[in-house]
Amino acid sequence: MNGHDAPPTVGLSTGPATSLAYHTGTWRTERPVYVDLAPPCSLGCPSGEDIRGWLGSVQEGEPGLEKAWRRLVAANPLPAVMGRICYHPCQTACNRAEVDEEVGINAVERFLGDTAIERGWALPVPAASSGRRVLVVGSGPAGLSAAYHLHQRGHEVVIREAAAEPGGMLRYGIPAYRLPRDVLAAEIRRIEDTGVRIECGAPVTDLRAAEAEFHAVVLTMGAGVAHHVDIPAGAASHMVDAIDVLRDVAEGNAPLVGRRVAVYGGGNTAMDAARTARRLGASDAVVVYRRTREQMPAHPTELEEAVGEGVRVQWLSTIAAVEGPHLTIERMELDEEGRPHGTGEFEELDADTVMLAVGQDADLTLLEGAADISVEGGVVQVDPATLMTGREGVFAAGDVSPGSRTATYAIGRGARAAAAVDAYLASRVLPAEPVEREATASRLNSWYYSDAPKQHRSALEAARRVTGFEEVLSGLDTEHAVFEARRCMSCGSCFECDNCFGMCPDDAITKLGPGMRYEIDYDYCKGCGICAAECPCGAIDMIPEVR
Repeated sequence: MNGHDAPPTVGLSTGPATSLAYHTGTWRTERPVYVDLAPPCSLGCPSGEDIRGWLGSVQEGEPGLEKAWRRLVAANPLPAVMGRICYHPCQTACNRAEVDEEVGINAVERFLGDTAIERGWALPVPAASSGRRVLVVGSGPAGLSAAYHLHQRGHEVVIREAAAEPGGMLRYGIPAYRLPRDVLAAEIRRIEDTGVRIECGAPVTDLRAAEAEFHAVVLTMGAGVAHHVDIPAGAASHMVDAIDVLRDVAEGNAPLVGRRVAVYGGGNTAMDAARTARRLGASDAVVVYRRTREQMPAHPTELEEAVGEGVRVQWLSTIAAVEGPHLTIERMELDEEGRPHGTGEFEELDADTVMLAVGQDADLTLLEGAADISVEGGVVQVDPATLMTGREGVFAAGDVSPGSRTATYAIGRGARAAAAVDAYLASRVLPAEPVEREATASRLNSWYYSDAPKQHRSALEAARRVTGFEEVLSGLDTEHAVFEARRCMSCGSCFECDNCFGMCPDDAITKLGPGMRYEIDYDYCKGCGICAAECPCGAIDMIPEVR
């Protein structure tokens, strides 16, 4: 007898409803319901990618690769770029780390991006025009994302870039050993092929003139202007801004830095500058940082790779003075609140060049005289929801506006700005960003997931790295990318494993066919909760029964 056969009537109580006298569902105090929860990887992705979705398509192997790429570029049009430079907060959040290691999402993203370039996959071209024109100022990650998403909505988009080539800080701030220029050029060209026009060597100097020419303006000027610090220096001292060195190298004008280089700062730009100095011939590159390793803003992988290439770090130190090739270094100590203070103890350090990497700002000269656009702390203030400035029809995204200064965040904010501009042009209210429930690790039944080692990308040997600007990390091939995607646990989303179907003691669950998932017959479900307990991915809730 299965659970749908009527049980013997002997000994049965009358029950609350005679029409359900033989249904075990009358005993239930809770009922299971299927849910779709947000995986922590997607919640942690500033660019808003459906990571679980495109990883699922990669799991299909060759037939699913283009579908996966199209799901990915629906949010992020630069996957080959971001697969190389993103600091992958998605992986930090990944629940798979509770089993063995996090899923190598970033490596699979790069694989899809590279595959798309190799096979010539094209981005969709909008079928209809809205008749509205939008100007995007700057062609960095925020500008490219905003332009792409705006054009996908049917608007005519022009990007105006002051530099000779597009890419912003992707081109002029990130060294080629991390981001090869042919990869960047290919993904930018693909955006242009959809109809986005990029005008280089065309700085925007008159905001009012731009407003007269376009229906809306999006400001995405990157943070390419170096901070300056007051360090007493003699006339013979060679002090340069790190960001200028990186820009010169990107333009093919590599400077002479000498045999010994000191980099002052602790961010990612400082790491890039020190690693670049090694490639420019410096046998000794030292980063001078006034705090501890735990307080260093540079991403841990950046620091690890720099140290692996022979870069030294002098912690709790500050440059007090520079006189020719001689630096006076003051030792620092932290107070009870973790702030550094001088100790009055000094030592000497020799350096042919001092590179300053103490932060960057956006060039906001375009906004001089625009009293209705507020600037605080070097960034343009915007409405947190719409990203509109105090001036109607003028929006801002990326490094020029508040928020994290990463390329991934810039891409996400560029997409949000595009949605806001689209709503503004249509006189619609921009919907709020949804609040989603997270599929936490505590919901998962990790027993069902077997150990599977992460597919690590190979890297050039340290000695070979510093001889030039060849890319340091290699990508995955198809076999390893598919394997890595299959390590995804599909947190919070049913993947039709049949556990609930096979475990139900009442046969109350029906399979609806591939891709259709399951249906629960509540007349027979007694609410035992076995299905929820045995669901590997946490896609079943038990909710109170309402009579």
